[in-house]
Amino acid sequence: MASISLLGKTFVADSLLHKLNSSVKLVAAIILMVLSLMSQHPLILLLMSLVTLALIKLSKLPFSLVMRSIKPVIFIIIFAFVVHVLSGQGEAIVSFWIINISLEGIVTGALTALRITLLVINTSLFLTLTTPPTELAHGVESLLSPLRHLHFPVHEFAMMMSIALRFVPTLLEEAGKLMKAQSSRGASYDTGNIFKKLRGMVSILVPLFVSSFRRAEDLATAMEARCYQGEVGRTRRKSKPLTWREYSLLGFLAVLLVVVIVIQPRLPQVNWFSL
Repeated sequence: MASISLLGKTFVADSLLHKLNSSVKLVAAIILMVLSLMSQHPLILLLMSLVTLALIKLSKLPFSLVMRSIKPVIFIIIFAFVVHVLSGQGEAIVSFWIINISLEGIVTGALTALRITLLVINTSLFLTLTTPPTELAHGVESLLSPLRHLHFPVHEFAMMMSIALRFVPTLLEEAGKLMKAQSSRGASYDTGNIFKKLRGMVSILVPLFVSSFRRAEDLATAMEARCYQGEVGRTRRKSKPLTWREYSLLGFLAVLLVVVIVIQPRLPQVNWFSL
């Protein structure tokens, strides 16, 4: 449970990333996700790694705290690495039974794991770690505002997303308390076959669902008591206009896109067989 305790949590700091407009943060997160997935050449991945380290520095958050954001997907990272190592690419340097491990497979797996890591870290930096759920909802609402002409419920969608993000840490904390309480009563979650483990999880999921529905009902009652009517007549308490910081960030990301799309295909390919 501790490995996913960062989900939905925002850490306050007086940094450049915290001061950015939430809509620009969403755009930046999407662009960095695309860049991380498109980066194939080792030099481009090195550049993206340096950019990520610079963003961590600008966020003024502890490096160890930012690295904890990859814990929920560590299994996916390891799995992607192992699949590429065992794919049999290139000349085998270690061979046993039907498994062939090559230098090219190891390097390809490491680069894939690095891409996934950069994707998760950059997304966490611009979204959950530096942006409160309310501001994130405002950013989504601003970006999707043109869909109002198509009668899409933009405000309601942003509100649902904000509420979901807000209650993720609460539900995770409550699930942790339930697991400790059930463990003290003799329940086991990591022993026996898969059916015994599933039966053990039932003792967690049932009270967690009951508590979630109770919280949802209390929240709906509170919103009705405050005469919440949706988007009609609502204004924002404060808004962050675009400044030189936002334009500088978008310009820098545009340059990165050009580098990845135009320059990356022209870089010489690395011949792993000659290493």
